[in-house]
Amino acid sequence: GGGAARHAAAPAPGTGNGSAPGLEARPSGPASSLCPGPHYLLPDTNLLLHQIDILEDPAIKNVIVLQTVLQEVRNRSAPVYKRIRDVIQNPEKHFYSFTNEHHRETYIEQKRGETSNDRNDRAIRVAVKWYNEHLKKIEDEEKIQVIFLTNDRINKEKALEEGITAYTCEEYIKSLTANPELVDRLACVSDEGKEIEGGKIIFPEHIPLSKLQQGIKSGVYLQGTYRANRENYLEATVWVHGDAEENKEIIVQGLKHLNRAIHEDVVAVELLAKNEWVAPSSVVLQDDGQNEENIENEEEKENILKTSINKDMLRPTGRVVGIIKRNWRPYCGMLSKSQIKEARRHLFTPADRRIPRIRIETRQADTLEGQRIIVAIDGWPRNSRYPNGHFVKNLGSAGDKETETEVLLLEHDVPHQAFSQAVLSFLPKMPWSITEEDMKHREDLRHLTVCSVDPPGCTDIDDALHCREIGNGNLEVGVHIADVSHFIRPGNALDEESVKRGTTVYLCEKRIDMVPELLSSNLCSLRSNVDRLAFSCIWEMNHKAEILKTRFTKSIINSKASLTYAEAQMRIDSATMNDGITASLRGLNKLAK
Repeated sequence: GGGAARHAAAPAPGTGNGSAPGLEARPSGPASSLCPGPHYLLPDTNLLLHQIDILEDPAIKNVIVLQTVLQEVRNRSAPVYKRIRDVIQNPEKHFYSFTNEHHRETYIEQKRGETSNDRNDRAIRVAVKWYNEHLKKIEDEEKIQVIFLTNDRINKEKALEEGITAYTCEEYIKSLTANPELVDRLACVSDEGKEIEGGKIIFPEHIPLSKLQQGIKSGVYLQGTYRANRENYLEATVWVHGDAEENKEIIVQGLKHLNRAIHEDVVAVELLAKNEWVAPSSVVLQDDGQNEENIENEEEKENILKTSINKDMLRPTGRVVGIIKRNWRPYCGMLSKSQIKEARRHLFTPADRRIPRIRIETRQADTLEGQRIIVAIDGWPRNSRYPNGHFVKNLGSAGDKETETEVLLLEHDVPHQAFSQAVLSFLPKMPWSITEEDMKHREDLRHLTVCSVDPPGCTDIDDALHCREIGNGNLEVGVHIADVSHFIRPGNALDEESVKRGTTVYLCEKRIDMVPELLSSNLCSLRSNVDRLAFSCIWEMNHKAEILKTRFTKSIINSKASLTYAEAQMRIDSATMNDGITASLRGLNKLAK
């Protein structure tokens, strides 16, 4: 079931205690008023895709993830697939993947006229049934059940007809009386077609994907990335994909034309007739969130945009006709509590002004006021002024340094979780020292007067320098870079994690390392008076700083001083200091000038 996921392969009857390897005989999870006995949960694909926040919650344990479900999730959402893989690998969660597609008693063929979707739904029901039979073999006073979780009405009805215990996610979560906080994390899922109760239709329908693809092929629609405007919520730009010279950038103005697209979505746009083209507006418009019911107010604002048009500034203008790919992520921000007493629906204002407000349902609005929280979007029905979403996590009080740092990192998508054990396992074992083997392929430059110059308090010193006069009156200049590739082998977990991080991120009071501290601040930091492995570039130059010769070599160096900028400047300016380090710095300074 997906590479490193743990397999719960089903054993032949009569082996062991009849439980699949990895499955515990007796699951113990939170008490449910619907199913008081011991049970495993088995979600279908849509449930896993939409309710991953619930499944990740520490309260939810003992879940069987079918291979059928994993494969579909993998095809439909890489981020959710990664998240479910991580959960399966966490031993405290007791999540098991079962390779039902490769098990004789649970594999099924697609019937004639059956869609692959229906076939997969049937495969999931067959596996639930088989698992229930399988667990009966465990000699236990209480029967262990497998409970099927699905939000698909037809699938649930079929399951119940077949004698399977099935609940919607909401029914099951609301039955966990000891964990009321989970209800807030339920994704509010209304299919695009089924609108939330009442309310007049505000937005045009989205054209289905298959029709959009035909339209893009024939040139009726253009495909591009939607970029919302930070200063004006009623305007956006679509950057058209491909190499067309004209209409590279299309302006979209007004709520109906923006048609529920969200910053970074891939959308299909239709160009408007030239007499409907507009100019980028210079008006600053922030959505104050007061006009939930008052769409006329929006239309007045849209008229403001149109009156301030300069005819020479007209640009290609279009409207969003459909969404090709949603690029939603969890958003940080604050709750704007509803003025209505006892209200459960509130608006959330994201920190990123390009993201619209999101309506969420929560019972803990009082506690969340003044807090930075994370919210995920679930959908945006045609009759809703704002998208619907659900509460994911409370980060802490607004204005608090740790909280605001976390918001910064999350909003800029900086990976900042601690390095995993898998990554740390590839670090060299301490105490580390340079071996004879290392010496064989390296030039020994430890005799050179090498030094480094960095800001005060710098512990990750990645380069060092030297400059000296050589016999023929020319200068030799060396730049020595810490040889990180000696410690990180291509393609291992440490390498992949570093690639993902891409850079070290510096904040006022801390830094987020690209590689673990043992390397960044120790073995790959060119500190003074210790031997370090380096990659060196050595030039021969004349006094006019013209390069005469260049060579590169793997090396071993021993820095004679790690200086701050101030210390280096003091040496350069000093009337009394004439040692090797100072001479080297003066030479480098002269060449640099």
